[in-house]
Amino acid sequence: MLGMLDLLGTIGGNILSLPGIVGLALGMATRNWLFAAIMGGLVGVLETYLFGGTHPGHVTVIEVAVAVLVGMAAGVVGCAIRHKGATV
Repeated sequence: MLGMLDLLGTIGGNILSLPGIVGLALGMATRNWLFAAIMGGLVGVLETYLFGGTHPGHVTVIEVAVAVLVGMAAGVVGCAIRHKGATV
């Protein structure tokens, strides 16, 4: 079971890591909201399993869920930036 500080660290680490940054960039690359969310979620899954430890069994479900949610949110925010920036 994750403690509160561990959960907040996981969320903050994912925002500042690949799911947040690359998810935002991939979201800015498209105008389709659903596609942006899917790409961000895939980045979250890939990042968690690639950098999560020496063995895929070391990754918990909470870590994957947080990474996917942060990636999806970043993708949607990137898509919103693209929509708003295209109207100027």
